[in-house]
Amino acid sequence: MEKLTNGESCPSRSNLASAPSGINATLQVLTGKWKIAILWRLMKGRVRFGELRRSIPGVSQHMLTSQLRELEMDGVVSRAVYPEVPPRVEYTLTEHGASLGQVLKTLAEWGEIHHRRQMDGPGPS
Repeated sequence: MEKLTNGESCPSRSNLASAPSGINATLQVLTGKWKIAILWRLMKGRVRFGELRRSIPGVSQHMLTSQLRELEMDGVVSRAVYPEVPPRVEYTLTEHGASLGQVLKTLAEWGEIHHRRQMDGPGPS
């Protein structure tokens, strides 16, 4: 157990074994440097690979491809390839992936509150 600044103990980040299985399943899908940014962009609708890459500053082509493949294997992203020259590839959320929308919005809201608290400095909890 790690100690918090107020002296309380907290579980280490590596000790997720005691977390509820739903949390572990969710983290299995969402863990990845770019996955939440990808899902957030796909919440707006279908997008081509190049447009997706341009909308996420700092992501490399290799990493975006890798993260999209993982999200596709998890059943939250769908990839459509059109037989055109040049080939057109579009990504969209599956119905299952779209169900993450409210989860991501809630995370974003929590993040905004947390950021404001951090900027205001420590205070009562």
